[in-house]
Amino acid sequence: MNYFSYLCFFWALVGLISRFLIVRYSKKWNKWELNKAYTKKKPRWLYFLGFFGIMLVVFSWYKVFTTKVKYSWIIALLISFTLIKVFNLLFNYNKFRQFVVETLNNRKRWLLINIAIIVFSIILLLMGIFLY
Repeated sequence: MNYFSYLCFFWALVGLISRFLIVRYSKKWNKWELNKAYTKKKPRWLYFLGFFGIMLVVFSWYKVFTTKVKYSWIIALLISFTLIKVFNLLFNYNKFRQFVVETLNNRKRWLLINIAIIVFSIILLLMGIFLY
């Protein structure tokens, strides 16, 4: 296995395990998200997460250009899209938190996002197995 398959598997597992926990703990999960993860005041750990996210994207592109793994640019591009969330968390936190609150209170949006993450996670697993 190579870096890109590990990245696919790790990202897929985070998506699938978090969806399992969301369903399993439902209201407790919602309380945790609003009272611990996305508090009214921006948590300091977001700066670490932002730095880690940026470094992950930079390292992924570095690996694209320094290894000869076919289609490695696909996962690097996908991981680059996570910077949208990272930058919103860092520079537009209150609006992002408002989105989280609205999503937790809108069952249809909540369901669509979770289904999309499950489908995306399955695609990542398949990419890790068959593409890399």
